[in-house]
Formats: sequence, C-alpha cells, structure tokens
Amino acid sequence: MINNKKVVVIMPAYNAEKTLEKTYNEIYQNFVDEIILVDDFSLDETKEVAKKLNITTIVHNKNKGYGGNQKTCYKAALKAGADIVIMLHPDYQYTPKLIPAMASMMAFDEYDVVIASRMLGNSALKGGMPFYKYISNRFLTEFENIVIGEKLSEYHTGFRGFTRRVLENLPLEDCSNDFIFDNQSLALAFYNGYKIGEISCPTKYFPEASSINFARSCKYGIEVLKESIKYRLAKLGLKRNLYNKGGKTLDLSEELVYYNKREK
Repeated sequence: MINNKKVVVIMPAYNAEKTLEKTYNEIYQNFVDEIILVDDFSLDETKEVAKKLNITTIVHNKNKGYGGNQKTCYKAALKAGADIVIMLHPDYQYTPKLIPAMASMMAFDEYDVVIASRMLGNSALKGGMPFYKYISNRFLTEFENIVIGEKLSEYHTGFRGFTRRVLENLPLEDCSNDFIFDNQSLALAFYNGYKIGEISCPTKYFPEASSINFARSCKYGIEVLKESIKYRLAKLGLKRNLYNKGGKTLDLSEELVYYNKREK
C-alpha cells in the first residue's frame, strides 16, 4: 500500500512468454498489493509462465482485443479492492521501476490518472522507437492537443495508472475493444474533468516487445483523428456520442474465471 491505498498492477498479455518473467522480476513487490494478468487467448505459453510465477491469472477463451483485455483487467482489479490500478505491458518495453512513483502521484490525491510518457526527455528514439512511429506519435499528439484543448506530451503510451474513482465512473464498457481504447479512456478522463499527470519513462524496442504493424498503425492513426473530432463535437454540444451520452460503466457483477489464483 501507498498512503493506505491498495495498489494493483494489471498486465494485459498476448504472447508474452519470452518477456513476462523479466518484467515481473522488476516490479517492486513492497509497493504492490497484487498483480493480475489477463491472457487474451495467447498462442504461446504465457499462462503457464504466469502460473509458474504465481501471478493471479485470467485466460480468455477467445481473443477479445487489446481494449477487451483491458476491460477484464480493470474489472478484476476493482473486484480485488484496488484503490489505484497501474497497467503495465508484460513485454518489457516499459520499466516497471516507475510503478511506485506513478502510484504515489495518485495515492496522495494529486492526480486521478498518470501516464508514463516516452516523449518526455527524448527517450523514445533513444530506446529504439521506429522513426515513422515517433513522427506519427508526435503528429497525432499535437493534433489531439489542439482539438481537445489539453497539453499532454503523448496520448499513446501503454503504461498508465487510474484511481478507482475514475475506473468506476467512466463509461469504459462502451469503449472500443481495439487499440483505440487507450485513446478513448484518456479523452474520457479529460472530458469528465479528471486530472492527468505525466512522468518521463525510458522505453525499449526489441524483437520480443509487442508492437502493431504498419497497417494497424495507420488504422489506429485514423481512429485517433476521428476520436478527437468526436470529442470536440461533444464539447460543442453538436453531437451525442461516447463522451456525452451517459454510457455503460464496467460491469463488476460479471463473474471472472481464474486460471490461477495467487497463493498468499
């Protein structure tokens, strides 16, 4: 716990058997109350590695997509009594060593959401981010800041944290099950007046680290542009959509089936 707040780390996993153990070993266990992994129907031995490490694990019986995986992760964390939830990809692209700092930013009520930014301090290119991804990230972020009216260094990091209040109140069930979920969740947080903080995060790109291909990146980029415009239209009261229709929050009554429950 940090400031008497229960900290739960969630790991949305897909084919992470080669990097999971290394990621897990760098989590400072003294600051984390529980770790939950959701395996989105991996084709490798991710779930067996998680079981060997005694991580609480849920396995989807079909692939639900990156956003769908996160929804299960957040439901499991909230049902476990989390006050603060940190999402960490198990592909070792982001350093788990930042978890205490990120959690503290929320545990002392300074922020409602915290993102670990690869763009602060130029760590993205130093860590091997492909140049086209870097340029597209910067372009999309500038576009979003202008249209949404905020000032983040990036919207696309997969290392982020939320307070319980945010996860319980945002209409995350209505968000996409695809990669655009990340973007929608941040935009929803801004729309509902939550405070988002950033912390600089080194990153590593290597063959085993997960990364969407060029075609999926292009699709994601187009969806980001569309979501930004939808946000602005909602703010202007010109269109009823995800941001102003009073959508569905996460269903915590849903029964979750565990592949492995951590032994205390």
